[in-house]
Amino acid sequence: MGGFDATLHPAARLQIAALLARVDEAEFATIRDIVEVSDSVLSKHLSVLVEDGHVRLRKASLGGRQRTWAALTRNGRQAFTAHIAALQRLVDDAQARITAD
Repeated sequence: MGGFDATLHPAARLQIAALLARVDEAEFATIRDIVEVSDSVLSKHLSVLVEDGHVRLRKASLGGRQRTWAALTRNGRQAFTAHIAALQRLVDDAQARITAD
């Protein structure tokens, strides 16, 4: 079934993409708290998403501390949309088979 994106498929990365799809960008700590992962786990997931061109990071100083913001790229949005559509087709097919029985 086409449209599945192996980079986005792990649950934490899918949550990150879903969060970023709703905003222009989100601060690292906000993403960490919503996804409920440690700093190191989030860093690893963001690194993979950046490597595949799904996310871009912006670093800036705020209140004397270095902060990181993440945003979906255009390719990331397209990949997320295609992945969600593929998941929806999978659910729809399963639901049709369940109700047919």
